[in-house]
Amino acid sequence: MSKKNKGGVFSLTYLFASFFGTAMVAGAFAYYNYTFSKYKFFDFSEITFYQQSELFTPENEKYTVLVYSSKMQKSEDILKQIKKDNTILAIDLYQKRFKEENSTIHITSGLNTLLKFIQKFNIYEVPSVFEIVKVKELRYKQNTMIEVIE
Repeated sequence: MSKKNKGGVFSLTYLFASFFGTAMVAGAFAYYNYTFSKYKFFDFSEITFYQQSELFTPENEKYTVLVYSSKMQKSEDILKQIKKDNTILAIDLYQKRFKEENSTIHITSGLNTLLKFIQKFNIYEVPSVFEIVKVKELRYKQNTMIEVIE
């Protein structure tokens, strides 16, 4: 009887261990999806962008951020498709330096900075657009999901 009892304890332990392992994997997957989908914060005091040859310092409470490549698309065509409720921060991955026009501010930066920005917001396709809102000083929070413009 003691052999049978030990086998029962072993199978019960194995059952709990496999259940616990499965629960841990599911929990890790759920946490990853949660952190991946939540909105990001961005601090302009930590990363430098340029407007023409001047440093860009945000002043508005809200911006619509447009990430595109002037080598692939014309900014005028893309801007026609965006709601213009806020000033648009147009970030050109090709890094051309355009003058400010109407309610659009063209900003650029070095390649490493652009890569950090793209990675921070998980931008996989261009042109992409999303809104940021001022939290304090130079710190902004992503306020909308990233939308790819067709």
